[in-house]
Amino acid sequence: MTSACAACNAAPAAIRLAEAVEPNMTLSVPGMSCAACIGKIERGLDSVPGIAAPRVNLTLKRVSLNTELPVEDVTARIAELGYEAFPLDAAIVGQDADPAGRDLALRLGVAGFAMMNVMLLSVAVWSGAADATRDLFHLISAAIAVPVVGFSGQPFFRSAWSALKVRRLNMDVPISLAILLATGMSVFESLNGGSHAYFDAGLSLTFFLLIGRYLDHRTRASARSAARELAALEVQTAERLDGQGRAHRTPISDLAEGDLILVPTGGRTPVDGALESAAALTDRSFLTGESDPASLACGDPVSAGEINLGAPFRLRATSVGEDTTLRRMARLVEGAEAAKTRYTGLADRAAQIYAPAVHLLALAAFAGWLIISGDVRFSLNVAIAVLIITCPCALGLAVPAVATAAIGKLYEHGFLVKSGTALERLAEVDGVLFDKTGTLTVPGVAGLTDVLDAKQKSVALALAQSSSHPVSRAIRDGLSGIAPAPVTDIRDVPGRGVEGRLGGVQVFLGRGQDGLTLTIGGNEHPLRQDETLRPGAAEAVAMLEKSGLHPALVSGDAESRVRALAKKLDISDATAEIGPDAKHELVTNRSADGSRFLMVGDGLNDTAALAAAHASLAPSSAMDASRNAADIVLLREGLSDLPLLLAIARKSTRLSRQNFAIAAVYNLIAVPIALLGFATPLIAALAMSASSVTVLLNALRVRRPS
Repeated sequence: MTSACAACNAAPAAIRLAEAVEPNMTLSVPGMSCAACIGKIERGLDSVPGIAAPRVNLTLKRVSLNTELPVEDVTARIAELGYEAFPLDAAIVGQDADPAGRDLALRLGVAGFAMMNVMLLSVAVWSGAADATRDLFHLISAAIAVPVVGFSGQPFFRSAWSALKVRRLNMDVPISLAILLATGMSVFESLNGGSHAYFDAGLSLTFFLLIGRYLDHRTRASARSAARELAALEVQTAERLDGQGRAHRTPISDLAEGDLILVPTGGRTPVDGALESAAALTDRSFLTGESDPASLACGDPVSAGEINLGAPFRLRATSVGEDTTLRRMARLVEGAEAAKTRYTGLADRAAQIYAPAVHLLALAAFAGWLIISGDVRFSLNVAIAVLIITCPCALGLAVPAVATAAIGKLYEHGFLVKSGTALERLAEVDGVLFDKTGTLTVPGVAGLTDVLDAKQKSVALALAQSSSHPVSRAIRDGLSGIAPAPVTDIRDVPGRGVEGRLGGVQVFLGRGQDGLTLTIGGNEHPLRQDETLRPGAAEAVAMLEKSGLHPALVSGDAESRVRALAKKLDISDATAEIGPDAKHELVTNRSADGSRFLMVGDGLNDTAALAAAHASLAPSSAMDASRNAADIVLLREGLSDLPLLLAIARKSTRLSRQNFAIAAVYNLIAVPIALLGFATPLIAALAMSASSVTVLLNALRVRRPS
């Protein structure tokens, strides 16, 4: 190691970088917050020669552009505009479109439109139309219903066929059979001059079942995989140094242990390795939760995903590919997410019983009435009515309808719910695990306007805006609206801060003898680094304690800071200096002991714990991967609405159970009526629709929590 350290000081003065070409570039810009950011970034990039068609997606906080410039040049330009940016691999992130949702919505709309038209024709028949007029209306209804059933019913038909191919039954088998029999029987009646046709029954059955399927899809569609986002944070190319000290852009898949890699200023380390430069300054908050930068010396370990906050440094690769820190974190998240998806609803658990029972019931009705009456047509109508009246529309709507209404209400109060089962799990929690920095507290620099005069503020801003360090960002926020001083020759001082020249005077911002300091011409001006409580944090913690939900604090930050905050909030259970693996292990161990925690965190070091917790919440200021791992994202600044979140979660669970009861009572009353032959397929469809509407109306009560 000593020889490596000596070699680092004798590095070539100039390193020739191989030219990089990025024809399609996607960058994550998490600092964007409003529409003004869109125009600022797009105009700022559009003015750079070599960059074409920059487009900002504020929802995803991403910038897409076409360029042949190196990615470092583009991120540097965005940094000049006041935003941190890092590259994403479009192939990993994938498209954000929702083709499955659009397909369901289209089929739902077509079924609804056709159902209304056929019902209008049915009204004429019910009103007394007979003979040729009735037959014409039946044929027109057939022309509308048959192609629509074939198109809109495909989600059920495909699912049923997939099950039958492997010789098993699912809930879509009797559903498909009911739709096809109702439509087929109606076609037969229409072609043979029958007095009754049930096209509206088949269409209404399809329509209401699609409502349930679509609502269920929408409550799940926004839950994107945090593991994929973690993978997207991984650098896809690296600057590998050859024996002559020249850097060549190389895919990370081609890197091997022992390779020497150059990490530019502002870049992310592509692999785990040992530092071979004399010193380095990195942001490893995604691993430790520690808000301060890490000062590294030659030989210190560096993990994949750390951001270089200082001068370019060299790294000797020790772990590549699946063995890097980021990949290990992604596997933790994937495992936690897979475990969470096994949480299934009552409707899914009842599927194995429902499908064969309904088939046997319909077959028994057909056989029984055929023996009693000898009328094949009547017996078939009874069997169809049984299939329709037992179709699980109300059961399928029970949870999605409540979840959709609750999600809409919570969104009005600043909570974005991303998982269809999140509210049910949230209603079961018996404790809350809080991260510290960025969750309960907001990092900042106190007293800027009190301790600095106008000139000092402008110098501090000029130095701070050239750095991506978290404290520098806090200084920029605290000095917004001030013009920066014309500081030149700005450069990072690894492990210390940022220095430059104002005229002939040396200026410096960073670590001094008394902590964070602004130095101008040898005169030091101490700045107090501080954290403030997130609005509503104290009230939220007190409310949790009062309601019997045990609050706990778990953080990668220093012991003294964590203990001070725990004392301030009267939290007795506090754990400090804990890394992402240990945090994930803590959550899983407590879950294994029977505890059900709500995890609240914002950093990449919280991602695996968020995914493993019984329920999870992240503020909107959190890293992309943390927001995607969380079940719920808090869009507002304060935590004071946590009581509302809990109240709606509990009420949504109660209403879901009530809806299951409504569906059960409906079947207890309706099924005997159908079996006794008192319900035609049309009456069965109306009864099924009435139960679905009742469930939907009951679900709307969640918007009035009590």
